[in-house]
Amino acid sequence: MDAVRRDLADIRLADRVFAPHYAAPMPRTLAAPAELRSGSAADSDVMAQLAAGDVFEVLEFAGNHAWGVAPGVGLVGYIPAVTLADPQ
Repeated sequence: MDAVRRDLADIRLADRVFAPHYAAPMPRTLAAPAELRSGSAADSDVMAQLAAGDVFEVLEFAGNHAWGVAPGVGLVGYIPAVTLADPQ
């Protein structure tokens, strides 16, 4: 699944997707399990359960959430930013 929204896209897609802004993925490790959701709202659909130790490629931090790619499951979505380990 491609990480594309109306306002932002993964820089790795720049050769085939137009977006007003592009972001380079920032790989981070999950420090705690997280639900990958389709939106940032608490009632958004849960698409996958991510485990502590999984990698999440952050494209944007917004409020209490991070939007990006969960490469282990091949999905794009939102997770609580607090579940991410500090960058190394």
